[in-house]
Amino acid sequence: MTFEDERIARAYLIRAAEPPAPALLAFVNEHGPVEAADRVKRAECPRAVREETTGRRDHDRAGRDLERAAADETRLVIPEDDEWPARQLLSLAAAGSRSGSGLAAPLALWVRGQARLGEAVDQAIAIVGARAATAYGEHNAAELGYHLASRGIPVFSGAAYGIDGAAHRGALSADGTTVAVLPCGIDVKYPLGHGTLLDRIAATGALVSEYPPGTAPSRHRFLVRNRLLAALTAATVVVEAGRRSGARNTASTAGELGKVVMAMPGPVSSGMSAGCHALIRESEAILVTSADDVLDATAFPHNDPAEPADTAPSTA
Repeated sequence: MTFEDERIARAYLIRAAEPPAPALLAFVNEHGPVEAADRVKRAECPRAVREETTGRRDHDRAGRDLERAAADETRLVIPEDDEWPARQLLSLAAAGSRSGSGLAAPLALWVRGQARLGEAVDQAIAIVGARAATAYGEHNAAELGYHLASRGIPVFSGAAYGIDGAAHRGALSADGTTVAVLPCGIDVKYPLGHGTLLDRIAATGALVSEYPPGTAPSRHRFLVRNRLLAALTAATVVVEAGRRSGARNTASTAGELGKVVMAMPGPVSSGMSAGCHALIRESEAILVTSADDVLDATAFPHNDPAEPADTAPSTA
């Protein structure tokens, strides 16, 4: 049995169940991916695993997925690889066992880009927030992304419109590392208007997804993606968010995983800052207004910026 046998098995398994799949993950951990894949195909597995794989176990597209990925300069990173972010993903397993909330780790991760995932997650910060962001929020997200990246801090976000896109662009303007964690297949240009941005991120950073190629985004998948964004990073900063939002969901998951959670304040009249103010008021997040505040909260070193601060980008 080789790593490639295990890679093929995991390529099959991540199509066989919608993540998170805690029963399937436990089955793979017990029997190994190759034996687990064989038994899932034959439905010779526990009832919980059969339920998670119902309707999917007969569709083995592993070979095709891996061939298409290689043609697109995409790779399937598995726990057996040096690139696998094992330490970061342990927090999901620990939280899931404590709460029974289904915070299962991924079976594998599709990655496209120059950055090595295991290195990119080291001292990484997630910057998240509203899609319908204000100019104030987008400016702050771009500034934060720029000043963190210029100090060597990898910036993670979700590639959505609004705060996510501004944070990615800020990091790119600093020639830093930025990583987009996607709620869809690695080959799906989502959102459509960010196709060029996704290519720019992959050129120097990485796109990451636990979903097989061709998977369309959905509301459920955004929420599932958020747990991965929180787990892969040391801390999460919410720049703008409504009272109920995906960004608050990410912050809540980050807190459950024992990560540092921060929020930026905004105008008291802005509904897009109501979620941030609630996080701060309820002591669920540390108030921050700058990259220096973020570095203080995480105890990361204040490295000298790679470029003068007055070159920070606009969000245009």
